Amino acid sequence: MTNSQMPFTIAHIHTPYPEKFSVPRQPGLATHAEGIIRPCGDYDHAAAFKGIEQHSHLWLLFEFHHNSSATWQAQVRPPRLGGNQKLGVFATRSPFRPNNIGLSAVKLLAVKHEPYFHLVVAGADLVDGTPIIDIKPYIPYCDAIDDATSALAPEAPAPSLSVTFSASADDFITQCNDSYPQLRDLIQELLCFDARPAYKKQKTDSKMYASRLYDLDIHWHVRDDQVTVEKIVSYCR
Repeated sequence: MTNSQMPFTIAHIHTPYPEKFSVPRQPGLATHAEGIIRPCGDYDHAAAFKGIEQHSHLWLLFEFHHNSSATWQAQVRPPRLGGNQKLGVFATRSPFRPNNIGLSAVKLLAVKHEPYFHLVVAGADLVDGTPIIDIKPYIPYCDAIDDATSALAPEAPAPSLSVTFSASADDFITQCNDSYPQLRDLIQELLCFDARPAYKKQKTDSKMYASRLYDLDIHWHVRDDQVTVEKIVSYCR
C-alpha cells in the first residue's frame, strides 16, 4: 500500500485545530478539546456503532492527510529529544510515515443522534477534518500493559511553561464564554507544553506566535518560562 492507496475513509473528525501548529503532540494532553466524529458515506449508519457506548475510550486509526504529498523519511528528529537527535521512523510516532497512518486513543463522551448521528470525544490530537479509517474500542485488560516501558518517553511530559492572559485576552474569553466554553482551560493545556519548534526553545525568543483554535487566532509570546496570551481575535476561514 502506498500513500496514494489509503484505506476507505469511514468518518471525519472535527476538532478545534484548523492547522497542525495548534495540535497537541500526543492524545490526552488537552482534555478540554472536544471532537465530533461524523461517519460518512456507507458508514453513516447508527447500527454499525451499536454498543459503542459500553466503552469509555476508543482507538482511532486515521490518515495524516496533510502529509499525503510528502516523502516518508527513514530517520526523523523527535521533538521529545529536542529535535537534535535522529531515530528510525518506526521507533517514533512521526507523522512522516510510508503509509501516513496514525493511531490515537480518545475518551468517548457521548453518542448522539441529533441533528445527525455522531460521536463526541475528548483528548484528540488530530487536525480538523482528519479522515478516520477505522474505530476500535479500547480494551483495558489487553491494551494497557502494566510492565510496558519506553526509554524514549518513559512518562507523560510535564508542563514546562506557566500561562498568563493579558487584560484584552481575559475580556475576550469572558465575553465569548457561551460560544467557546472552556476556552481558557484549552489554551492553558496547549501552551503550557511549549508549542514552539524545538530549536526556538534553547535561545532567547522575542517572536509573537499565533495558534489557531476554532475560528480564533491566539497571539502569544514566551518570556522567562512564561507564556503570555496577548490577544485573541476572530478570523474568517
